[in-house]
Amino acid sequence: MTGTLVQINISRGGVPKRAISSAVITPLGVEGDGWAHPQIHGGPQKALLLMASEDIEELRSLGYPVFHGALGENLTTRGLDFRQLRVGHVLQVGQVVIEVTKVREPCSTLAVYGESLAREIYDSQVKAGDPASPKWGKSGFYASVIRPGPIHPGDIITLLAAAA
Repeated sequence: MTGTLVQINISRGGVPKRAISSAVITPLGVEGDGWAHPQIHGGPQKALLLMASEDIEELRSLGYPVFHGALGENLTTRGLDFRQLRVGHVLQVGQVVIEVTKVREPCSTLAVYGESLAREIYDSQVKAGDPASPKWGKSGFYASVIRPGPIHPGDIITLLAAAA
């Protein structure tokens, strides 16, 4: 499983996050990034939020006014099959190594893009951890940082290890 890093996004907190040209990834995420609700987002187990550009484009085609960074993701990817991602997968992004730790549960902040957006990307099956849901992966995944370092758009993303 491989993909490409399309965009790196940060904000002082909240959505949208804005694109930056490169970043240093630390054990707590993208250097310079912040969270509006640090008691909910961030920390070592939710250091990064990944979203597939394909899912963002699908939402846009359904009429939601979203774009890369709009949903609060730090890393926007292309070509990485989020339907196949699982908690425990280890990915290399350029020189950085991360581990998928949790499916992202959309919060009410995303309602700014449409009241029904959360229902488009998340359901009770996903909440229960069932990858058979047609919405699996559409809400994104949190990841912890195993090996920090620099990243840049265009970096290749590769699966290093499957979930145990």
